Amino acid sequence: MYTDTERCVRAVRSKDGRFDGWFFTAVLTTRIYCRPSCPAVPPKAENMTFYPSAAACQQAGFRACKRCRPDTSPGSPEWNARADTVARAMRLIQDGVVDREGVPGLAGRLGYSARQIERQLLAELGAGPLALARAQRAQTARVLIETTALPMAEVAFAAGFASIRAFNDTVREVFALSPSELRTRASRGSSASRGTRAGDTREQPGTPGAISLRLPFRTPLNPDNLFGHLVATAVPGVEEWRDGAYRRTLSLPYGHGIVALSPRPDHIACRLSLTDPRDLTLAISSCRRMLDLDADPVAVDEQLRADPLLAPLVDKAPGRRVPRTVDAAEFAVRAVLGQQVSTAAARTHAARLVTAHGVPVEDPEGGLTHLFPAPEALAALDPEALALPRTRRTTLISLVAALADGSLRLGTDSDWEQVRKRLTALPGFGPWTVEAIAMRALGDPDAFLPTDLGVRRAAGRLGLPSTPAALTRRAAAWRPWRSYAVQYLWATDDHAINRLPV
Repeated sequence: MYTDTERCVRAVRSKDGRFDGWFFTAVLTTRIYCRPSCPAVPPKAENMTFYPSAAACQQAGFRACKRCRPDTSPGSPEWNARADTVARAMRLIQDGVVDREGVPGLAGRLGYSARQIERQLLAELGAGPLALARAQRAQTARVLIETTALPMAEVAFAAGFASIRAFNDTVREVFALSPSELRTRASRGSSASRGTRAGDTREQPGTPGAISLRLPFRTPLNPDNLFGHLVATAVPGVEEWRDGAYRRTLSLPYGHGIVALSPRPDHIACRLSLTDPRDLTLAISSCRRMLDLDADPVAVDEQLRADPLLAPLVDKAPGRRVPRTVDAAEFAVRAVLGQQVSTAAARTHAARLVTAHGVPVEDPEGGLTHLFPAPEALAALDPEALALPRTRRTTLISLVAALADGSLRLGTDSDWEQVRKRLTALPGFGPWTVEAIAMRALGDPDAFLPTDLGVRRAAGRLGLPSTPAALTRRAAAWRPWRSYAVQYLWATDDHAINRLPV
């Protein structure tokens, strides 16, 4: 979009927040870059130029606007709607892979050389993987500076910087303030006002070690099915709803964490307790992905509203998101446990696995007790100890074996079609299970469940075709957003997954 100058100028002049994250406005006279919805007076059109990423702006010598804080914009919805190499690379960079494994590690995960990845990212985003990772580190550093009392040296290394000097130089260059000045400014702002910007971060008093921040999203967002689904299917000990927040444990590279997520009118309130602050980048990106916060609901709803039978559902409750997961392997295991049983039975089966094989954790503020067991822990399962039908045992054992030995990889770097083929080759994986994993674990926005009983019931009530083949043909017009159509169809049922817990 950033190449369409006229359209970008119109978005900036209208201060349209829907385009935040799609592109960034760089002002040639001030050398500042902004989000399209910046509240400042728009510059003259001849003084504006546009970039596809914050990293490209920084690489071109522009610093972040202190008023609109463009580095806190929602991510571009493109990266979650595509499965090509650039999109997979961006998801991995957002997860901090470059900081942990370097550019060779990123390239290795994608099956390309480092030079090929550099060339593709430069062509589409105007910045290579190192520049994109640097922008990500700067944002993580800002969150830690403003929301914690960590010494600056600890902030530097937790954010992924190799040296304190690199940390200081980057913060000064990106924000035009030293780290100490950034913290002082945030403290003054917190005292004067609790802020209204979607990217503001504030540490709550009385919670040592907790990091509180706001996760921005594009409006509208309907939280009912999003949080309703997560809570209705929650695994005891791993997930819970408490005091108006969905809480769960997180398995992370350097340790573990607990997150509490609460829906608000213009943001998601997020509070993270991490055993190691180096996991902050991955924890935030995982939560954003689970809640589908980088989606473009206007584009989705516009496409689905074109179907006259879906339009009333969209108009009644626009902005539905696809509830996803923080751990693709965990969801795959839970999808198998949920085959042909009720939601309550699936939760019971998962809770037994967690109690027997999950890693215990402490939760002073709630009732969380375990991390969900990793595939390696489940690979040694005794099939006879599972209270499942024999065919389901075979399916589960085959899945965890493939995950544990690496022959099946599920994650942000997965090729969606290749994973579908690999899953279909495993015993017991039919279209419903494969598409459910594609939709909620891999994040494919076009995954579709025409054989799902709830989808077929809803289709019949609305006058849509109710047989899988006919419904699939009708749903071709909903592409590439069929996962969202499934959410609207499911919402016609009186089920706990469609109700925001109280």
